[in-house]
Amino acid sequence: MRNLFNTKVKIILVIAALLTAGLAIYSGISNQSLPGVIVQGVLAPFRAAGTALTNTAEKYYSYMFRYEALDAQNKVLEEKIAQMEDVARQADAVARENERLRRLLDLKATNEDYKLVDAYIIGWSTSDWESTFTINRGTNAGIQANMCAITANGEVVGLVTEAGVNYAVVKTVLDSTLEISGTIATSGYNGMVRGGYTSGNDTLLQMNYLPSDAIIRNKDQVVTSGSTVYPRGLIMGYVVDAGFEETGVAKFALLDPAADINSLEQLFIITEYTTEVVSTPAASSPEETQANEETQPYSAPLG
Repeated sequence: MRNLFNTKVKIILVIAALLTAGLAIYSGISNQSLPGVIVQGVLAPFRAAGTALTNTAEKYYSYMFRYEALDAQNKVLEEKIAQMEDVARQADAVARENERLRRLLDLKATNEDYKLVDAYIIGWSTSDWESTFTINRGTNAGIQANMCAITANGEVVGLVTEAGVNYAVVKTVLDSTLEISGTIATSGYNGMVRGGYTSGNDTLLQMNYLPSDAIIRNKDQVVTSGSTVYPRGLIMGYVVDAGFEETGVAKFALLDPAADINSLEQLFIITEYTTEVVSTPAASSPEETQANEETQPYSAPLG
C-alpha cells in the first residue's frame, strides 16, 4: 500500500515537472512570463465559453433583426393583398351591376310600358312555411303593397306585402302562401303556382289544378297568366316533374323557379304597367282578388 502511494506521488511529481518544463519552454519561446502563461492557460476555457456565448448572442440578434424585417415586409404584403382583394371585389360588384343594368335596359326595351324601381335586399326571413325578405326602398320611391317584384331578366321574384317609408317586405314565389295564376307557354294550360313547402320541395314551385288530360313535358316554360298584380308573360319557372293530385281529377307540375331566389342581390318592383289581363276561373288568388277590389297604381284594363 505504501509502495502504491509512493508510486502515485512519483507520477504526480514527474507530471508537474514536465508541465513546469513545458511552460518554461513556452514562456521562453513566446517571451511571456511563466505566471502569465499559467494565467492564460487557466482562463483559456472561460475565454472559449465567452467567445461561444458572444457568437450565439450575435446570431440571435441577427435572427431577431431579420425576423422583424421579414415581419414588416409580410405586413406590407398583407396590406397590398388586402387592397388588391378589395379592388377585385369592387370590380366584381361593378361588373355584376353593369350586367344587371344591361339586362334592365333590355327588359325596358322589351316592355316599354313598365315603370320600374330598383332595390337591394337588406334582410331575409325564412321558416318552414314562408320565404320573405326586406328591401331598401319603400313608399318614398313609389312602392306599395301588391306590387310585383322581378329580376332584370323578367323572372318573377314575388309580391310586395308591406311597405314603409324607406323599406318594403317581399314575399317570394317560394312561399307556400303566395299563389300566382300561371300558364304553360307551349300548351296554354292554366293553373295556380305556389311554393312547394307543403309538398316537401322547398326549392321548387308547384302548379296545381291542371286538367287531368293535360300533356306536360319537362322543361316546359310556365309564365304568368296576367292580372292587375302580375303582368302577363313573366317567367315563373320550368317543369321538372308532374303527377296526379290526391283526388285524381287534376294534375300538378313541379317547377324549377326561373329566379335564383337565394342568390338575389338586386331586384325591380313594377310600380306601373299597361298590359292585357286574362281573366280565368283558375287565375284568382287571394292577393289578386284583393288587388281587383282596390284601386291600384297599374293601368291594366280588364279584358
